[in-house]
Amino acid sequence: MVRRKDRIIAVVIGISVLLSVVLLLVAGSGIFSGRGISVAGGEKRIALIEVRGTIFDARPIVRQLKKYAEDRSVPAMVLRIESPGGGVAASQEIYEKIRQVRAQGKKVVASMGSVAASGGYYIAAAADTIVANPGSITGSIGVIANVPNTGAFFRKIGVELQVVKSGDYKDMGSPMREMTKRERAMFQEVVDDTYEQFVEAIVTQRNLPKEEVLRFADGRIFTGRKAVAYKLVDVLGTYEEAVDLAAEMVGLKKPPTTTQEKKRFHALDLLFGRLVSFPFSSVQPPPMVSYMMSF
Repeated sequence: MVRRKDRIIAVVIGISVLLSVVLLLVAGSGIFSGRGISVAGGEKRIALIEVRGTIFDARPIVRQLKKYAEDRSVPAMVLRIESPGGGVAASQEIYEKIRQVRAQGKKVVASMGSVAASGGYYIAAAADTIVANPGSITGSIGVIANVPNTGAFFRKIGVELQVVKSGDYKDMGSPMREMTKRERAMFQEVVDDTYEQFVEAIVTQRNLPKEEVLRFADGRIFTGRKAVAYKLVDVLGTYEEAVDLAAEMVGLKKPPTTTQEKKRFHALDLLFGRLVSFPFSSVQPPPMVSYMMSF
């Protein structure tokens, strides 16, 4: 027969476990993360958005742009870019969202940190104004396709891949064999087309003649000071000066009130492995065709 004392202990343990689960769920929901909290009285503020590391997933940045575009207390945003670039499509999604935000009447200032190159520059080009430090590394306008070839190594250790495919090009880019001339030409077509899209974006957003852009859009990198001379950057300045510039553009006092999503990790990250995607995404290998600065 279960004693009364044991029953009480069991109930206390059960309640404790239940409370722990509830707290974990609340933490996972981001209720206490500081996201989406409005300033009392509808005070106007500048939204700060960070673009850090290699650009693989556009969704977190696009979500923030969309949220602040719908927030009437936010007339302007500053994108702090610390990125060597990344995936073509991911860079383009952020670029297009910035253009949409501007079409809604919001001002966007891009602030370049240590590196804002290739895809990092692509998204900066969509802003109203680009601010860089004199020593910021930018440019690297171009496209790269990395196709590894490990076939010789595997053959040396006695490993051979047997392929059954539905078409001649279904295994194009396989690391187990050399590319054919036709396959190389097809990869080059993809690279050339995505490069043309990059150049067109700069021509459109920076209001530069295509011939002028093509003179330096060969993958080379520039300092921020040199980028101003090429008209790729508007003004030299720090992050704080970029924030003040955004405030000035919308008639706010300096320094302005700012808002930014807080990044928090909680127990559910450990339970469900969400830490894998952030912040370690910047060390994942780049996509096969990318707007990526190459060292």
